[in-house]
Formats: sequence, C-alpha cells, structure tokens
Amino acid sequence: MLLRNHFPIFEDKIFLNSCSKGALSREVESAYLDYLRDWNDHGSPWELWMEKLSTCRSAFAALINAEPDEVAVTTSVSAAVSALASAFDFAGARHKVVVSDFEFPTVAQVWHAQEHRGAKIIHVPETDGIIPLDRYEATIDEQTAVVSISHACYRHGSRQDPAAIAAIAHRQGALTLLDSYQTLGTMPIDVKALGVDLLVGGALKYLLGSSGLAFLYVRKELISQLQPITTGWFAQEDIFALDITRHKPADSARRFESGTPPVPNLYAATAGITLIQSVGTGKIAAHLQELTGILKEAAHKRNYRLATPKDPERHGALIALRSHRVEELVARLEQEGIIVSSRDGNLRVSPHLYNNGDDIDRLVDRLHAHRELLVR
Repeated sequence: MLLRNHFPIFEDKIFLNSCSKGALSREVESAYLDYLRDWNDHGSPWELWMEKLSTCRSAFAALINAEPDEVAVTTSVSAAVSALASAFDFAGARHKVVVSDFEFPTVAQVWHAQEHRGAKIIHVPETDGIIPLDRYEATIDEQTAVVSISHACYRHGSRQDPAAIAAIAHRQGALTLLDSYQTLGTMPIDVKALGVDLLVGGALKYLLGSSGLAFLYVRKELISQLQPITTGWFAQEDIFALDITRHKPADSARRFESGTPPVPNLYAATAGITLIQSVGTGKIAAHLQELTGILKEAAHKRNYRLATPKDPERHGALIALRSHRVEELVARLEQEGIIVSSRDGNLRVSPHLYNNGDDIDRLVDRLHAHRELLVR
C-alpha cells in the first residue's frame, strides 16, 4: 500500500479499476482548485498557464527519459495519433501500417482512416492472449512505414516486448509507435532503452490525472522529417505571432499540437505525475507484481480461468478473468463496494500503488460468492 490515505475513495470502497480511470487523489482535487483560484484571481494569466504547460511537458518527458522538446501535449491519444498519421505520405513505396491486434480501438481506427490516403493496414493476430514475435518478423517488410503496438492489451493485460518489436521494425527501415496508456505509471518506461521512435499515452489512468490530456513522444531525429497537416496555433513556431498568412510549425514535437491546451487538465496531470514520481515506478512495479501475484494464485487455486498470461513478465497491472456474464458480475461487485470493469467477456481487475493485499483478498472472497458467473 503506497499513499493510500491520499485517495478518499478507499474510505468506503475498494477501487480496482485503474486501467479505466485512476482514483482521485487529494492532490489532483487541490490542483483543480488551484486552477480555479488562479483564474479567479488573475482573470486570464496566460503567462502562468504557459508555465503550467511547460511544467507538465517536462514532467512527462522525465517519466519516460525523453527531452521536453520531444513531447507534444495533446487533448487525447486520438488527437495525438491523428496528427502523427497526417505526417505520413502513403503514396510512396512505404504505404503499409502494421497494427497489432492488442490495440485500443482509437489507435487502429485512426490508422484505418488513412486508407483513404493510400495506406494499407495489416493486422498482426493474437492467439490465446499472446502475439509471438515471429508474426512481426513475417509481417513487417520494406513497404512498412510504421508498426503500431500496444504495450499492454486493454482487454486482458497481456504485455508485449517493445524493444524486440522495434528492433524487427528497424531492420526493415520502419518506425515503431508504442501505445503505453496501460503501462505508464505502473513500471519504468525508458524510450531510449526501448528504442521506440514514437510513444503515446494519457493522464487519466495510472498517471492519476484526468481525462482531456495526453502526450506524444517523437524521437528528436524524426521531428524535422514529419510534417503533420492536422495542426493548430499551438503547433506554430511562435504561438503568439498570430500570423494568418502562413503555416510555420515548431521545430520541436510541439508541431503535433493543435489548439488551445486544456489548461485545467495541465494542473491535474502534473499533480498526478508528481505523485507517481514521489514513489518511483520501480517501487510501484514491484508492488503491483506482488498484488497481481496474489490474485493469480487465488484464481489458480479456485480454477478460475485467466485471460491474462500467468508469467509476470508477460502482463501489465491488469489481470483479467473469464466470465459467463461479466456485466452482471461487475454490477454485483459494485453493489458490494468493489469497483472493477469489463472488456471482451473478461472481468478486469487493475490495482495500483494505493491498493493492498486486503483489497485483493476481499475481491477473491466476493468472487467466490459469485463463482457461478466465472469460467472454470
């Protein structure tokens, strides 16, 4: 249990749904009040708000071992990937986009939207909750522009090896985009060590912020080569030049930004990331491995069927259990004060730094009471 008393929801509930939305901390609540006070006290303090944007950008960059100029701050992963996709020319030899079947719908849908521009989208299928590396070897070729992969699948938590996939892509001259939404804040992520070219993620899940804020990392050597046509005034070299006669994008990853940033969410995201950094992602990862291990062992003893690989190196913070009637199970647990979620016929259980072994034990006890809803 880490910082549990910072999250009021645990006063009367057991929250195990961080893969959908992180629990509200007192710090994030206070950050929103700070925003309202600044607005009220100063009217329109744009210099202050630009400082908040810079602080948030730098905080995220430090979290993934990137430079601030390699990070774009956007309103969602959808916006980030749309801007990124607009920078690719699919009319040439490299017209293929390889997409894993672990993707969250928005990422795959953005790539499929590029079919009108000549892109050919090829899916790498999963089998029994895993995608073997040799399927990437067989799919990625000299016509591939980008390989789009999810670090951990939102449906069942199975985790991929970004470094190995990036190496395969690079041998063919392709770029790699990593969707880290389901892993950010739960484990150390070093974009340089992983060798990924691009990364997206957002604040509302394990980063403990709120919806309305996301990030795009672009390796600095690539920035000048990518010219997005999905853009806005905050993507300009001089934001406040207000020049309507030309488009001159920033020479940093800001060129992937668009309109006015969601200022309230900058306050919240920075507060959430600061909490994560105060504990450390290495310590959080060890804590989550212990909690997920307890749940997997309990499921094994009771013959509940896991949709998540048992090997801790093959999954993220999310553990999924197969269910006959998962929505009914989620509803029953909610009535008993346990907050979880569902996808694809799976019960999704996603602890975070604030959970403890008692939370898992309580969940296991209630799952036993409703065992007729679980696949065995």
